Amino acid sequence: MNNDLKSDFYLKDFGNPEKFHGEIDISAFPLKYYLHALKRMKLIRRSEEILGENVENGKIKCPCHLSIGQEAIPVGFAQFLTSNDFVFGNHRSHGHYLSMTDDVHKLFAETLGKVTGSSKGMGGSVHVIARDEGFHGSVPIVSATIPVAVGAALSAKLKKTDSLAVSYFGDGTTEEGVFHESLNLASFYKLPVLFVCENNLFSSHMHINERQPMDSVARFALSHNIKNEVIDGNDITTVYKAAQNAINSIRNGSGPYLIETITYRWRGHVGPDENVDVGLKRKDDLSLWKKRDPIGRLESSLLKSNNITEEELANINSDIDEQTKIAWDRAEKDPYPDSSQLLDTVYYEQ
Repeated sequence: MNNDLKSDFYLKDFGNPEKFHGEIDISAFPLKYYLHALKRMKLIRRSEEILGENVENGKIKCPCHLSIGQEAIPVGFAQFLTSNDFVFGNHRSHGHYLSMTDDVHKLFAETLGKVTGSSKGMGGSVHVIARDEGFHGSVPIVSATIPVAVGAALSAKLKKTDSLAVSYFGDGTTEEGVFHESLNLASFYKLPVLFVCENNLFSSHMHINERQPMDSVARFALSHNIKNEVIDGNDITTVYKAAQNAINSIRNGSGPYLIETITYRWRGHVGPDENVDVGLKRKDDLSLWKKRDPIGRLESSLLKSNNITEEELANINSDIDEQTKIAWDRAEKDPYPDSSQLLDTVYYEQ
């Protein structure tokens, strides 16, 4: 549903969990794109399953916000990004991180507070970073990275590079003032920034219908004269198309773009629980949203089109199980930071 400078104010079928359960079109992009997406989405999911298991058994002490069920979004956008871009996450950013790098070990080590973590064990699950690969960090404060992404976009424009900034955020973020200030500034200066809203319909434990008069947040882009699109975030082809179109538009100098991706998180706001006893109709909706599984739909489409075999799928799963097990075992054995390193990451020195 590409409305350019127009936006529907309601999600309609996109927000209906009874829709979009079948196979997806996998003819729009090269097969290698879909095989990469399948492997990377499975890597993200298995990594987060391991994190959830170790929150439950007490090995992980920090809060972990899991994005299981939302994997197609960061993987789809990352396909068209480079290490020269500036990608910023939020509190639910394991997928954003792993879409730009496959270094699961640094993610695991960070959640365990180990010195080998992406933030040297000082930040935990909500402070992951891979600057060399283009992921410039995540923070737990809702909306905090949006103005930073806009600042990075302003820097890229002033330096006349072809880099762009990407800001991932949830639907709850649109209720923060800095979100609107950032859209206004980005639009006014025609900055190369892509706003990606992962609308999973919940902000913490409240459904969007209990917080906002309309359930589509793309309407805010319209008020700031920013091009926008609302898509099924659980269809990798749809995400690929929207990402490619928006990123090409931005790189060609057309200014900011907002993509609202409709999805659903299978786990609760924080931790591995599904929170089926919390919120509006979550128990019934969750079982239906699981049928819109981005991994399952792609897997089924590849099998039905004879682009992959059951044996090849089993091998992919086995390889990912081995990769994540090795990474976790290594992270558990890694050392904690020494107390003398407490202030080493507070200030940046050139």
